Amino acid sequence: MKITELGQLVKQRRVNLRIQQKDLAELSGVALRTIIQIENGSGNPSLETLNKLTRVLGMQLVITIHDK
Repeated sequence: MKITELGQLVKQRRVNLRIQQKDLAELSGVALRTIIQIENGSGNPSLETLNKLTRVLGMQLVITIHDK
């Protein structure tokens, strides 16, 4: 999944839950600037950051590793 797609999913879920970016930042412990960057597709979030966001948004972070 590309970062732009990931950002769109995070934003869509946040909007559906009627949570403002600043509130998501406060609830997750992730900086507002980082959330804005992720939603705009310009950030490069760590797994820890993604885990914090998905936990607050009620989403599940699944990592699949494929062997070529």
